[in-house]
Amino acid sequence: MAGPEAGDPGNEPEVPGDPRTRLMQEVADQMDAIETDFGDGYQIGHVVTIVEVIQPDGNVGLRVRSNQQPWISLGMLQFAQKFVEAQI
Repeated sequence: MAGPEAGDPGNEPEVPGDPRTRLMQEVADQMDAIETDFGDGYQIGHVVTIVEVIQPDGNVGLRVRSNQQPWISLGMLQFAQKFVEAQI
């Protein structure tokens, strides 16, 4: 998924295989979308990743990681929520 505009992620088929490959493909798709939208003259600033982790026993966890202070992460998440809500 390149971003919220890529469609309904709930309708994507499950991709079996190596979880690292799946995550790396998501990041590569995001970079492609960024390059398409912003061209060559940009820098990557703060990053927040949110990953749903599904265990073999069916338990589901959520992993959130960010490279900045927590209050910046919260602001980015709030902005992302409003952005996604506007797409609905």
